[in-house]
Amino acid sequence: MNIFGIGLPEMAVIFTIALLVFGPKKLPEIGRSFGKAIRGFQDASRDFESEFKREAQQLEEAVASKPAPEKLAAATPKEDSTES
Repeated sequence: MNIFGIGLPEMAVIFTIALLVFGPKKLPEIGRSFGKAIRGFQDASRDFESEFKREAQQLEEAVASKPAPEKLAAATPKEDSTES
């Protein structure tokens, strides 16, 4: 089990120090707050990712629907430069 690059022994040491510092009554509240913060970060990350993908998709659609310059030049009639 490896969370944020921290293994099980390191997690046990951190938990023990937190238990000594904050006490058994405050620890669940701190854990809940930490969990909510992680959840908020994940939600914000997911929202950012979906917004980025939507903007990229719109940009790709705009580029795909825009005619290429060589096709545009071939489609426009050329003026006759030999006027009498």
